[in-house]
Amino acid sequence: QVQLVESGGGLVQAGGSLRLSCAASGRTFSSYALGWFRQAPGKEREFVAQIRWSGGSTYYADSVKGRFTISRDSAKNTVYLQMNSLKPEDTAVYYCAADRSPGFYVGRLPRPYEYDYWGQGTQVTVSS
Repeated sequence: QVQLVESGGGLVQAGGSLRLSCAASGRTFSSYALGWFRQAPGKEREFVAQIRWSGGSTYYADSVKGRFTISRDSAKNTVYLQMNSLKPEDTAVYYCAADRSPGFYVGRLPRPYEYDYWGQGTQVTVSS
């Protein structure tokens, strides 16, 4: 049983930084992609960033490129999302997710339904 446990959310002022962590367990994740999505009140869940466990290739939403960095620590089975220069519009619940058979995204970003496992989410609030 795959388990994903997020941590690191909180309240931060605009321009500040936070680092989210996602501890993954229950599988060998070498063939997986791990990603971060977010959902603000009244909005659809949207893709933020993804990293392939093997090789480490990454994808980012345009809205976070240059500000957010996704990384993984294979020894700890943990994925991180370093968020810098935070904006009020980054306020959302952030979810960690795992895709056991990631595809290749030509002209598009990964979609929530393509992911198989989800964490419980962690709240990020950015004040102006």
